[in-house]
Amino acid sequence: MGLSEVGAALRERLPELGVRMAERIRAEVESYANESLIPFASLRESCEGNADLILRHFALGTEAGVRPALATGRLRAEQGVPLADTLHAYRVGFEFLWAQVVAEAPRHPQVTDAHLVAGSSEIWALFGRYAEAVAAAYREASAELALRREARRSALVEALFTGALAGSTTLWEVARQLGLPERGPYAVVAAAVPDPGEEPLPGIEAELGQAQLPSAWRLLPDEQIGLVALARGEAESVALKALRRRRARVGVSPRFDSLRDTPQALRFARLALAGLPGAGAGVARFDDSPLAMLVAAAPAEAARLVQLALGPLLELPDAERARLLQTLGHWFAARGVAAEAADRLYVHPNTVRYRLRRVEKLTGRSLSDPADLADLGTALHALRLMPR
Repeated sequence: MGLSEVGAALRERLPELGVRMAERIRAEVESYANESLIPFASLRESCEGNADLILRHFALGTEAGVRPALATGRLRAEQGVPLADTLHAYRVGFEFLWAQVVAEAPRHPQVTDAHLVAGSSEIWALFGRYAEAVAAAYREASAELALRREARRSALVEALFTGALAGSTTLWEVARQLGLPERGPYAVVAAAVPDPGEEPLPGIEAELGQAQLPSAWRLLPDEQIGLVALARGEAESVALKALRRRRARVGVSPRFDSLRDTPQALRFARLALAGLPGAGAGVARFDDSPLAMLVAAAPAEAARLVQLALGPLLELPDAERARLLQTLGHWFAARGVAAEAADRLYVHPNTVRYRLRRVEKLTGRSLSDPADLADLGTALHALRLMPR
């Protein structure tokens, strides 16, 4: 090979070349100048290893393997160096090495211009191979790191929701690692998953982050759950708007201040989700209807109450049953004002009063008795939440 003696001569200066190449890269690639990110000793070692293989190729005709390039690509990914900077550093290193070859060539009379032209073509072909190897190893390592980070983040989020921590880690340390404030107010969100593995709230963490509302989420087989920090005054309103835009079934806990209350808040959010009426999308806050939430917390007992309070009414033919239940519901919504309920139903107030008397007769309960009124109102809530 025409450049064999040049390669052999440069290999004798390998330690010096490794240092000079590392210094050149540091001078030309900004992220490589950060000693805490890439220690100089590590960079020098990488430069020397890559240069040795290339010079051995010229000196001995050996195959210039890409193992050092693969190792460098993986290492730079782990160090968090941008891929573009890593590839730039490789170009700087190859340019430096080729400049040394050109400078050394005049000391060897047998080296002709034709040898240098051929060598130039060869070294840039090698650069292409090395760059491909660096990029492939970098991307593979980045994917592995992303998976590990996601697994760790998922485990940390699980620790918040269960309160179960490993080792000496505290909830507040977990919060810091997740980018959450150490103190509230917070709220927990639980959203029903339409299909296993499908997020009901896609992009929610990014959107809340843009609104300066830090959050942490976990996707379960039947739910997507999240903890949202509500530091600003209008934070809850902003978060609720973002949730409603997803067109999902969502339950939201009351606000709370201590991370220790996260597991209980998750229970409240799940109750709010269970208490959401109908089958369509909607956002239910626990605080909006505590009675509905209590009913959702005890479905078996609620079903029993429905039978006790509304049993005879439920045995009526479908049309009459629906009419009486609708009237009773509008009367409750109108806070017991028959005229307002009549307006909602587009009927005469006397029609509402007649239907209410019919409800009292069928159920044996008086709408003027506070105890009977509480039973009927609770049973009506429970009936709305029961599966059809």
